[in-house]
Amino acid sequence: MQVTLAALGGGTPETMTAGCTAALEQAGCVIGAKRLLEQLPRGCTENRIAAIKPEAILDEILRQNTDCAVVYSGDTGFYSGARGLLPLLEKAGIPARVLPGVSSVQLLSARLGQPWQDWNLVSAHGTECSVLAAVSAGRPAFFLTGGVLGPAEICRRLTEAGLGTLPVVIGERLSYPDEAITAGTARELAAGTYAPLSVLLAEAAPREKRRCPGFPDNAFLRGDVPMTKQEVRAAALAKLAAEPADTLWDVGAGTGSVSVELALAAPEGQTFAVECKPEACGLIRANREKFSAWNLQLIVGRAPDALRELPPPDGVFIGGTQGGMAEIVDIILQKNANARICVTAIALETLSAAVAALTEHGLSAHVTQIAVSRSKPAGKLHLLTANNPIFLITGNCDA
Repeated sequence: MQVTLAALGGGTPETMTAGCTAALEQAGCVIGAKRLLEQLPRGCTENRIAAIKPEAILDEILRQNTDCAVVYSGDTGFYSGARGLLPLLEKAGIPARVLPGVSSVQLLSARLGQPWQDWNLVSAHGTECSVLAAVSAGRPAFFLTGGVLGPAEICRRLTEAGLGTLPVVIGERLSYPDEAITAGTARELAAGTYAPLSVLLAEAAPREKRRCPGFPDNAFLRGDVPMTKQEVRAAALAKLAAEPADTLWDVGAGTGSVSVELALAAPEGQTFAVECKPEACGLIRANREKFSAWNLQLIVGRAPDALRELPPPDGVFIGGTQGGMAEIVDIILQKNANARICVTAIALETLSAAVAALTEHGLSAHVTQIAVSRSKPAGKLHLLTANNPIFLITGNCDA
């Protein structure tokens, strides 16, 4: 038995390769999604079986005594079910060949007259994906859409994140007679209704030039709100060691200086800045936009109550607790016992409360004291002016 995994391209004859057409005409059985079976070229067998899941397709193949063709839309190498079927065929000892097709990426690229080699290719077809991470990668983002994440929902998420002016192109039913291509901003297209067979191309979101952690203090909008200073911020960021896809919290976020840097360090994840003071919330919003930290979400409220609905964190920076240290640490570790925690303290009482809260959960509390002095002109001389000593208390972080 010979099994051919054949890509139908855009679904119309002109997007199907000659090799794929020949394989379908020669196959004694064709298996695939019902929609694809209904659009096979003339001359194909009527022995057609609707199946989608790899295990179900394998079961149908094993029932046949003839060569089979399994059909997929688009290209077999681009977010295709072929990926799941091939290992099953190999394990069953069934020889298989793969025939590629014209993908929706290629079709939209051709319609727009743009090369697709530099696009960030993402599937939002029947699955969740990070829309903000995709457009923040520094390249135009191409989305296969479908299910919950259709074109309108992607545009809505971009708009809610502050990217309503981002240029977007939506391609509907590419290669079909009723094909439609619509261009506009995310805000303009968020209210539209689009065909289930749609793709979306969004331009790259503006972003701050990447640099090492610890931005200069004067890079942030500050007002009269206390801010974690550069040297302390850099040390705290090193303790938290954010990974690109981490979920991160900044509790008592103040100006958002730590929040912004955490968001930039984890562009594929989410960062939540928790703050209750109105002036501070305004500064967090302004610094978020200034640094293009689109994956940073402000949570207006007071900890610990404001933390209860947040997703489990991978890392948490605690800059202010207003007396709720023990409850805050309880919630963090209930959500993720391995969450990395870094607390900053000026007062000895805060230091004591942080150590007690961490050790209560069986964690080793590592304490680092940072004393920073900065030069200040005094006539022709320069004198050092000391800042308040700061304690960093960490748990689940490498010491």
